Amino acid sequence: MREINASIPFDKALWRQDIAGSRAHVAMLGAQGIISEEDAATIDGGLAQIAEEYERDGVPEDWDLEDIHMTVEARLTELIGPVAGRLHTARSRNDQVATDFKLWVRGAIDQMDAGLAELQRALVTRAGEHAESVMPGFTHLQTAQPVTLGHHLMAYYEMIRRDRSRLSDARARLNESPLGSAALAGTGFPVNRETTAKALEFDRPTANSLDAVSDRDFAMDFLFACSTCAVHLSRLAEEFILWASQPFGFVTMADTLSTGSSIMPQKKNPDAAELVRGHAGRVIGCTTALMVTMKGLPLAYSKDMQDDKPPVFEAAGLMELSIAAMTGMVADSTFKTDRMREAAQLGYATATDLADWLVTEADIPFREAHHITGAAVKLAEERCCALDELPLADLRAIDARIDERVFAALSVDASVAARASYGGTAPEQVKAQVAQARAALGMDG
Repeated sequence: MREINASIPFDKALWRQDIAGSRAHVAMLGAQGIISEEDAATIDGGLAQIAEEYERDGVPEDWDLEDIHMTVEARLTELIGPVAGRLHTARSRNDQVATDFKLWVRGAIDQMDAGLAELQRALVTRAGEHAESVMPGFTHLQTAQPVTLGHHLMAYYEMIRRDRSRLSDARARLNESPLGSAALAGTGFPVNRETTAKALEFDRPTANSLDAVSDRDFAMDFLFACSTCAVHLSRLAEEFILWASQPFGFVTMADTLSTGSSIMPQKKNPDAAELVRGHAGRVIGCTTALMVTMKGLPLAYSKDMQDDKPPVFEAAGLMELSIAAMTGMVADSTFKTDRMREAAQLGYATATDLADWLVTEADIPFREAHHITGAAVKLAEERCCALDELPLADLRAIDARIDERVFAALSVDASVAARASYGGTAPEQVKAQVAQARAALGMDG
């Protein structure tokens, strides 16, 4: 029972939040006259001393004390004697742990958001450098149309922007204080929950004591946001893994985020990217673990909820590492733009431009233009050349309505420049999106 019941090995991570919550609670007890101001001051001084000890020496693990809450209270009793027992007046471990956990998750959200902002800055910086760098765009991992590297990187900026929005939404829903809900029914003491909520920088106290102590939506919200973000990071990592492979050759990874082989000296393995890709599965697993833990629990508190913290702590740690790794990867990798351009030119990526030209300049229905373009691509494949390298006579042999104006539309540069619709890959559009992003991130202020 001692081993299955103890949570101090992991919930000691909440010590800062536990002491902050206790100091806010005891200040309120003193202000409300529930305990004397003298006792409140004594308790607060003891809590401040414990915080100094834990900051310096770490939190001791005594499994007989079960958790961080009893560990702090036991040390407080050692320091100030029986008056320490007044701290728990009008409070239960149920509202105490809910408050501590909310404070921890709120801090984790803020830390993750700051890390994602740094990743966005890296993406925007590199996108600005490569607003005109042509590369193949893919669908089904087949060359589709030419795009710019800047446009490609800004796609991930948009994903991370949505991730930060999800974190912001989760934080807003989270920011209600459970403290004062007691075990499940509230308390008969004349507490002032608005005071403690304000002291802990919550927007307001929770409205229902049963919900307050049994709610872990805030933890699941955080994990949902982590899972989606981890998927985005995994996709970006997979891009780098592909691009760094010899068949692609689009990027050279920084040595700081790569490793060598134990047997093959020529190898430079994208291990950091692969681990980010792997971490996504673990983060999604953490989300599933908490959902399954919570799905069958009646109101209010059950001991199953002690298992709420390990998956959240694990996911937060994995996300911190993944975000840092991808930020470094984006910022420090060398993009091989000549190779990217070559791949775009060799992949018949301007075939759509030929079809569009036939529609707009030769007044040919699109389906017929599509058929003509297919014949041109087949001929280029047989000749082992790009579309714009086919002689005009050969193109006219396919369809006599083609004239010399077509070549202005068949280069990769002309193709990307033509995609000037809002949100398109044209360099002018990419530069505009980069400028907006820089302003949103405060990079020019």
